[in-house]
Amino acid sequence: MITITPSAAEQIRESARQGNLHGTPLRIAAKRGEDGSIQYGMGFADEEHEGDQKSNSEGIDIVVSTMSIDLLKDTVLDYVELDNGEKNFIFKNPTDPNFQPQE
Repeated sequence: MITITPSAAEQIRESARQGNLHGTPLRIAAKRGEDGSIQYGMGFADEEHEGDQKSNSEGIDIVVSTMSIDLLKDTVLDYVELDNGEKNFIFKNPTDPNFQPQE
């Protein structure tokens, strides 16, 4: 389902530590925009819902709602340095029409 890179996992753990949320699963969501692109959201899940799919990657517990599962298939969550020097999470999703694999 979703793979988290070691860099992303490290940043997620640090965010959880800062927010005193150690052990709280990460919820990842996706929805298709009007133009066909996929919009992403994530945050720590203070509650789980019936039908949530649960997984683990790099020691991070992940929950995804049934409405987002198909849109997130084979997605990789990474934490990278952008061209402007800022660091940010990015979703590498082969089902997203805006996804451009790195060569």
